[in-house]
Amino acid sequence: MGAFSLITDAEARVPRVVVVGLASCFGCQLQITNAEEHLMEILGQIDVRYWQLVTSEDGVEDFDVAIIEGAVTTRESEETCKFLRAHAAHVMAIGACACTGGVTGMASDYLGARTDLVYDGEAPDACGEMIEPRPVSAVIDVDSEVRCCPIDPYDFVAALQRALYGSNRLPEPRTMCADCKRNETECFFEQGVLCLGLVTQAACGARCVNLGRPCNGCAGMSSAANLEAARLSCETYGVPVESFDKALEMFNQVKLTDSETL
Repeated sequence: MGAFSLITDAEARVPRVVVVGLASCFGCQLQITNAEEHLMEILGQIDVRYWQLVTSEDGVEDFDVAIIEGAVTTRESEETCKFLRAHAAHVMAIGACACTGGVTGMASDYLGARTDLVYDGEAPDACGEMIEPRPVSAVIDVDSEVRCCPIDPYDFVAALQRALYGSNRLPEPRTMCADCKRNETECFFEQGVLCLGLVTQAACGARCVNLGRPCNGCAGMSSAANLEAARLSCETYGVPVESFDKALEMFNQVKLTDSETL
């Protein structure tokens, strides 16, 4: 992942930003507006050239930062990503759908059969040429990511700051269990309850666990995840391994399909 900086001195022009939605619920774009306390300060640092959630105008060709929400599910969205990459100095993927394929990625396995089930036959022409859902990074190089479903607005603000001003911060591969230990929260496995924190990328401070809910893996699987050890932990604590494998599919189906992990 790279970084660039347009704000280097008082004479630097205001960075031009576009926000584009692909296959998603637009919840992550909505989360951006929930940074209410700082939203005007954020908007004062950038020139929003296009924001799909709030404008009906056509897209633009002159911009510096492209923020993409949603999974790539059609040839049209694939070309959109390539267009954005060709014009942007920095591409940011936000949300589970854009970063890992998300819930949309659950259709990446046996797409044809799933399409027939949803549409009772062929998909309408409006869908265009459909492809197996995939994250943005499967189509183009991505410079930064804001994970989870939906994103935390302040995580987004921090990522945008790093993109605008430059940063040498590297992604952290640790799993979410490390955050649980820091928070001194009780482990769900000790209660015989499935939790995906032991293989999920640390990205949220274990918020769901702090609220008494097991992790469902919306930040995606960590590159440091040890699935074999995780399955062994399930067996040790009496959690069905089949339940663990099934739960992984919700936000990691694309990765699991590609690597033939299951």
